[in-house]
Amino acid sequence: MAVGVGAVCGALCRHHAGRLATERIAKDPKLKALTGWHTAGINILGSFILGGVFSTPLREPQNSIIAKSAKQNCGFALSPRMKLLVGVGFCGAFTTFSTFSVDVVNMINKGELMRASSYIAVNNVGGVCAAGLGMMMAKRVFSR
Repeated sequence: MAVGVGAVCGALCRHHAGRLATERIAKDPKLKALTGWHTAGINILGSFILGGVFSTPLREPQNSIIAKSAKQNCGFALSPRMKLLVGVGFCGAFTTFSTFSVDVVNMINKGELMRASSYIAVNNVGGVCAAGLGMMMAKRVFSR
């Protein structure tokens, strides 16, 4: 259930972010070169969120032996259900490998090989860096 709720929220956010970006780009001719790049931005943001969620402390159930003996360094932790909701559900639906793949194929079919190559690099390198940054930030915040 948690994954489904997160997925609905993630899909709606992705749809609205994509629509807003497309409308903004259509209104400003100077932004025409950015057509389709909003998918990269969404994927990078989703990677950042997922990195943060992954590195946030896990709250153990109250009846757990671990919960009774372990002390949290901070007062914030995510339940396993919340990690599923945000990590698997929201981030899984918000980010989209399939749209990225179709964008790349369309660029290649149009003969835009440099654009396709840079799009691949930005999505992959940007996503990995964003996930790492999200993980580092969460660890820093929650280790206090």
